[in-house]
Amino acid sequence: MPEILQYGFMQRALLAGLMIGTLAPLIGVFLVLRRLSLIADTLAHVALAGVAAGLLLRTYPVAGALAASVLAAVGIERLRVSGRLFGEAALAVFLSGGFAVAVVLISVANGFNVDLFAYLFGAITVVQPGDLWVILALGLVVLGALGIFYKELFAITFDEEGARVQGVPVDALNLMLTVLVAVTVVVAMRIVGILLTSALIVVPSITALRLARSFQEVLRIAVACSLVAVLVGMVASFYFNIAAGGAIVLTALALFGLASVVGRRGAPG
Repeated sequence: MPEILQYGFMQRALLAGLMIGTLAPLIGVFLVLRRLSLIADTLAHVALAGVAAGLLLRTYPVAGALAASVLAAVGIERLRVSGRLFGEAALAVFLSGGFAVAVVLISVANGFNVDLFAYLFGAITVVQPGDLWVILALGLVVLGALGIFYKELFAITFDEEGARVQGVPVDALNLMLTVLVAVTVVVAMRIVGILLTSALIVVPSITALRLARSFQEVLRIAVACSLVAVLVGMVASFYFNIAAGGAIVLTALALFGLASVVGRRGAPG
């Protein structure tokens, strides 16, 4: 057995990484194609406030992050649907507000601590058995929702107005997608870190769009790139004692750079 698999924390981290590496790009493809990539970053900042609250109150931080990000997802969609704020303005409100709340709670708690740094930047050693079950359960919920509503999500991604005319519940699906993004952010933060979850959601998706020629191919390539980035990053984190989130995202960016070169060479002159 390879050395990396002889440790329980690495076995848990790899299982969590496989779930995260599958989940993040599937959500990301829908966001990127709809030009809603900023939602992931916004909900990550809100999740940070939930984590800070959990650490301050000495409760389970993941629960705080999940509650805060889901509430923010609902708030964002209500503002967008009501027309009181345009999409980007609603995101800006929640992004800045979530980060401000997090900063205040961190200051009340007298600064950063080791636990908070692990949530910010990711760490392969922090995935406990309970965390793994939470990650797997939430991940299966998101994957199940994507599978059940795949056709409807596909329709609103490429022709929202046409889908609305055909009777597709566009507003409800938009809300569901935003909530799924919130759950994905919470699932990913244990490995990638809150500050880098949006990168794992977005970068493999734009990498796939450089290479694929159909929507199904985009999904497959995005997941493949994400899994490679997660596995390479986690191995690098283990052997070189570096932050898992940074290593994963740098690997994803390297794949994007490679895809950009290959894509340009393969493009017709």
